[in-house]
Amino acid sequence: MPRDSFDVPLAGLGPGMGGSVRFLRYGSAEAAPKAYLHAALHADEAPGLLVLHHLRDLLDAAEARGEILGQIVIAPYANPLGLSQVIHGDHLGRFDLASGQNFNRGWPDLAPDLIARLGARLGSCAEANRALIRATIRDILAARRAASPLQSLFGVLAAEAFDADLVLDLHCDDEGLMHLFLHPEIWPQMQDLAAGLGCHAVFAQRGAAGGPFAAACMEPWLQLAAAFPDHPVPVGCQSATVELRGFADVSDGLARADALALMDALRRRGYLAGPVPPAPDPLCAMTDFAACDMLRAPGFGVIVYHAALGERVSKGQMVAEIVDPSGSGAAARTPVLACTDGLVLTRRLKKLVAAGQVIAKIAGETPLPHRSGYLLED
Repeated sequence: MPRDSFDVPLAGLGPGMGGSVRFLRYGSAEAAPKAYLHAALHADEAPGLLVLHHLRDLLDAAEARGEILGQIVIAPYANPLGLSQVIHGDHLGRFDLASGQNFNRGWPDLAPDLIARLGARLGSCAEANRALIRATIRDILAARRAASPLQSLFGVLAAEAFDADLVLDLHCDDEGLMHLFLHPEIWPQMQDLAAGLGCHAVFAQRGAAGGPFAAACMEPWLQLAAAFPDHPVPVGCQSATVELRGFADVSDGLARADALALMDALRRRGYLAGPVPPAPDPLCAMTDFAACDMLRAPGFGVIVYHAALGERVSKGQMVAEIVDPSGSGAAARTPVLACTDGLVLTRRLKKLVAAGQVIAKIAGETPLPHRSGYLLED
């Protein structure tokens, strides 16, 4: 079946304003399994846009060879609202300017509605339960009415993604190495993806605290399984947040290599015909996100880094200094020390910071006492 390109309009925009999300579907809308990938939910993050550009070329070629077996849906640019947020020449794509909400937070939690609707309807067949849950997810989303353009965007993306078997949300960090966020439940099945992409860290993201997109896709299945232990509820969606290095890591070479790694992952999962490539050896194991030390600026100033990206540091080692521009000499410099042994996974591109801003992440192995509760960086 040839690729299908279609646009879904957003609701809630003002008179004379228009916006829509474009999707590309390889395979039929009824085909299974279904994979869903999108880029730039944080609209100013460019690496994923180029990766999907190369992935589309690879999928076009695979389609011409008759290799599409399941259904693969791509949203080349997931966030037209954020795309338009250019203020005085600066693209501000992380937060919705109308509401202040992070575009990758507050995604709909479908678990309560699903639990209420499905309690008496689940049976003893896992596949029948899977089909029933997906149909109910579609019904719930179709019945919701958007009160704002942001809610409309969430509804449009969720309607295409929440019934998929595999969901990959492509992001990037400020300055960083490749890494993933995913639920530990599916780590054994996703090790090949992490290895193929060359991830230097994989963080366990338990629960849906903060409501990020990838967690919202998978979490309802886990909550249903916990609510109805006497009924077989499969993990109907395997989802991950893919952090494609940093903002500036945009090149055809990197993007094509990443797209080839995604193609390999799709082949291993039965979305594409052809020889199934073996996964390379992984560069890392999964660690709890509570073991990732987020170093924050103790005050306003200029960052001077003393540890390079990818460097392994020890607890107590000086990673950076914050220089007070109003001071002089050593008294103007405040050291920022690592709280754990680990890898310098990310650093900040803009070197002028306010107090409390994250300036680096250190990927350690042991959960840290001060890293509890809400762990995400807003």
